[in-house]
Amino acid sequence: MTLIKSISGIRGTIGGNVNEGLTPIDTVKFASAYGTWLKNNNPEQRLKVVIGRDARPSGQMVSDLVCSSLIGLGIDVVNLGLSTTPTVEIAVPLEDAHGGIILTASHNPKQWNALKLLNSKGEFISGEEGNTLLKIAETASFNFAEVDDLGTITNDNSYLQKHVDAVLKLPLVNVEAIKNANFSVVIDAVNSTGGIFIPALLDALGVQKVTKLYCEPNGQFPHNPEPLPEHLTDLAAKIKESKADVGFTVDPDVDRLAMVCEDGSMFGEEYTLVAVADYVLSHTPGATVSNLSSTRALRDVTESKGESYFASAVGEVNVVSLMKQNNAVIGGEGNGGVIYPESHYGRDALVGIALFLSHLAQKKCKASELRDSFPKYCISKNKIQLTPQIDVDNILQIMAEKYENNEVDTTDGVKIYIGKEWVHLRKSNTEPIIRIYAESKSIEDANALAARIKAEINALV
Repeated sequence: MTLIKSISGIRGTIGGNVNEGLTPIDTVKFASAYGTWLKNNNPEQRLKVVIGRDARPSGQMVSDLVCSSLIGLGIDVVNLGLSTTPTVEIAVPLEDAHGGIILTASHNPKQWNALKLLNSKGEFISGEEGNTLLKIAETASFNFAEVDDLGTITNDNSYLQKHVDAVLKLPLVNVEAIKNANFSVVIDAVNSTGGIFIPALLDALGVQKVTKLYCEPNGQFPHNPEPLPEHLTDLAAKIKESKADVGFTVDPDVDRLAMVCEDGSMFGEEYTLVAVADYVLSHTPGATVSNLSSTRALRDVTESKGESYFASAVGEVNVVSLMKQNNAVIGGEGNGGVIYPESHYGRDALVGIALFLSHLAQKKCKASELRDSFPKYCISKNKIQLTPQIDVDNILQIMAEKYENNEVDTTDGVKIYIGKEWVHLRKSNTEPIIRIYAESKSIEDANALAARIKAEINALV
């Protein structure tokens, strides 16, 4: 059993012993810590929290425990039921709530679940706020409400339509062009809430030819739910069989988006953000942001339009912070996460689909042709196992100094730019390893660059 206590919440496998898995006791403790943190920050106020969950089997149990804990603290709950991460994010400010909790373990297998924690803006809490919350949980500093001060719960199933309506209202979402394009689309929602939300969005966009794969929200994932090429063979086959124009797949909480082209080839999860950014930048000049481990293609596309690109530390909260600092018009992560501030500061697959289809409709080209219009890069992902006694920080410093004549970024580990190639070295926070991501024009070149850097680090060790 596994339990991971992080600054953004709690994630673990269902069952097991207390403090070893995500047991009911652990769920209540962390929900109570979050509610107490909110009360400490909003004294003498009647608080409201929005709750939503994905479709995994433990969702109802975890939701009941979280809702009851918050009510016990005197906090009112708006329960969206089966929902998505971006839906909860937009609901928090619309409800004038003080925070939100999304019950999802994202791309983890079905035995996992998690509490992902939001602030009053519907954005993930910061590292400092997360550390404060963890201390509250460790000390069990809870003060529950007396009987006349208990919170209330309101079930609200209106946010599917509200989310879809919000996407359709975005100025760059061209519903008429999408409808006229007469797209044929296949979707794979891994039997989670994307099976509810994505068909509703496509219907609202006027897409009449929709083939559904794994859209029953029962939480029984038919394959590994992370949207990687090796998990999308059924989607690729169905696209070719039905002669569809494009395929979409989302993770269980619908904040990551990957596409498959009309010929069954991968559009590339790294290129989801690149394609959407290309469209946004062509209509809205401004800066872009992605994290340091994302493809250089976004930088190339941004600079080709005379705009500025910025790279953040890994993590959605870091991307959002840098986007705000630079007033970026689009940003996100290379895992298929599109953050469009015109909508909200959170990864949103619904927004990504609407903007991508608008782009494809206006370009009047095939998905593969759009993909091939972007600079081609391939990423090789590796790691080096180290002993706990090795000083990883010192190794990273030596590598930065070794390549000081190149462009070097030490925002998050060490990223070294070598011409159009790059290598990003980061130490793990949970195990003695160095993660090595390398990018080049081909996977062979990326692998070779990674192997060279690994050899140099091994020589230091």
